[in-house]
Amino acid sequence: MNHSVTKICEDFIFDLNLAIGKQAAESIYILTDDNTHEFCLPVALQLEKLKGSHVICIPSGDENKNIESAVEIWKYLSENGATRKSLMINLGGGMITDIGGFTASTFKRGMRYINVSTTLLGAVDAATGGKTGINFMGLKNEIGVFAPAETVLINTDFFKTLNQANLLSGFSEMVKHALIDSKEEWENVMKFDLEKMDFNELKVLLNKSIGIKERIVEQDPYEANIRKALNLGHTFGHAFESLSYKTNQPALHGYAVMWGMLCELYLSHIKLNFPKEELLRLKYFMKEQYGTFEFHCQQYEALFELMTHDKKNDSKEINFTLLTDIGEIRINQTATKDEIFECFDFFREG
Repeated sequence: MNHSVTKICEDFIFDLNLAIGKQAAESIYILTDDNTHEFCLPVALQLEKLKGSHVICIPSGDENKNIESAVEIWKYLSENGATRKSLMINLGGGMITDIGGFTASTFKRGMRYINVSTTLLGAVDAATGGKTGINFMGLKNEIGVFAPAETVLINTDFFKTLNQANLLSGFSEMVKHALIDSKEEWENVMKFDLEKMDFNELKVLLNKSIGIKERIVEQDPYEANIRKALNLGHTFGHAFESLSYKTNQPALHGYAVMWGMLCELYLSHIKLNFPKEELLRLKYFMKEQYGTFEFHCQQYEALFELMTHDKKNDSKEINFTLLTDIGEIRINQTATKDEIFECFDFFREG
């Protein structure tokens, strides 16, 4: 699998021009959502090459990352003359880069696409690594393909349009990367002042965080082995996220991952002796910054059922990435239903 080139932009228009390339595509399609259409598209359209391009706009929100939206995108491409030699620019957060990558890589068996990540979560998580997908039947990213973008551009100026909740959502994936990397990186990330957001400092941390992910993806592009480390927090997290949508209290992805990480570090503690002080440090940090996910014991079965459907499971057993310590990864771990319910109890203890 080819790897994307990821670039944190110093001069966004210059970098975008370079990414589009000297060979002008037959036609260019820019995928946006309501938010990026308003805040980010005018910036991109300063580039001369994009003046006559087609703009596709879909509703924002992860609940719109579905087959209906994909069909609308394919239909637009088909009706507006897109070919395999066309170019798609996905201008948005993780939802846009996921569905945009999926529709571009499946339309006429694949057209070139560039991701322009406009959110911190998208930059650190969805835009790099070549995973694309849509949600299906209430399950996160159930349908998708591995198909990396040609280029991933990250313009941190766009992050300044985000509210605190969306910045925190992205930051939780940076916490995850630090946990699977090293004690040094964990300390750096935990020291960052989320109350007084310094975007230059954030850019330095983001660069390191993306580097951690890219190193892992390069070793294992199709998630057969070490790439599973990137799933830390996601087995519980996706279940929390799916339940939040089913109960009409949608949680942001990064919040669900943060809650999931606490459960999976607790599981690491009871099964692999992960240090209790680091577990409690994360718990305190989570409560301070992310609050908690409210659920009751009658919902344990529903959460467990959602976890059994997780696409990361290789067999009938639920697959986890756990840690024996910070940076000490153990993939392909399993847990009993009782152990999983014990994690729910720990999470709800307060």
